[in-house]
Amino acid sequence: MLQLAVCDDNIEELANMVQLINQYRLTKNLSCEYAAFSNGFDLLSVLEKGKRFDIYCLDIIMPAFMGIEVAKEIRAFDKTAPILFFTLSPEFALESYSVKAINYVLKPISKEKFFFTLDEVLERIKREKEEDALIVKSNEGIQKILISNLAFAEVIGRKVLYHLCSGKVIECTESFSSACDKLLKYGCFIKPHRSYIVNMQYVDTIKNHELTLQTLSTVPIAQGKVKEIKQQYLNYQMEGE
Repeated sequence: MLQLAVCDDNIEELANMVQLINQYRLTKNLSCEYAAFSNGFDLLSVLEKGKRFDIYCLDIIMPAFMGIEVAKEIRAFDKTAPILFFTLSPEFALESYSVKAINYVLKPISKEKFFFTLDEVLERIKREKEEDALIVKSNEGIQKILISNLAFAEVIGRKVLYHLCSGKVIECTESFSSACDKLLKYGCFIKPHRSYIVNMQYVDTIKNHELTLQTLSTVPIAQGKVKEIKQQYLNYQMEGE
């Protein structure tokens, strides 16, 4: 189910966005849920608790916490989810690229403009999901794991366990080295330990010989690899700027 976050300090504008989302959902027969926030602090608070959204719709000009700053904080939790800016002012358009916003829409927001924007975003999400996926054979049959949903994988005995951001674990009987070869083709994965491979998108902190993920899982870093892993993560962060 698609999850949307909407953040606007103007209650009337926020209500309008919610109404447009409901119209879009019904018109497109889309399975969708949304959460509405009147300030960036409340939105970031739910992200800190582990909640994630597929699309973020933000106003830019908000008191105390500007939309651009909210977007930067969102990127600390989620590097890939589409961010859309809806605003009265065109002056922040260039700055929006710094957080990899994929659209910048000027208010007032008409139904046609909103529908067109969401159509484009959902098509992009669909394309990315089709391209970036791992096909595995598990106890439940053939399964497709979206790279963007995979937090980390580990090997225990002869089984490879794929840990998804939702908390679900997919267990497979396969070669861990083969699984790592497939995942390392994506620039977001690192191998901190012979028994683990981690999606850097979900790394929260690196401390001593341990990675803490946004899912609250911890992954060990092998002796002698701490410096290398920190550098790889730093490079990944720099590329995302």
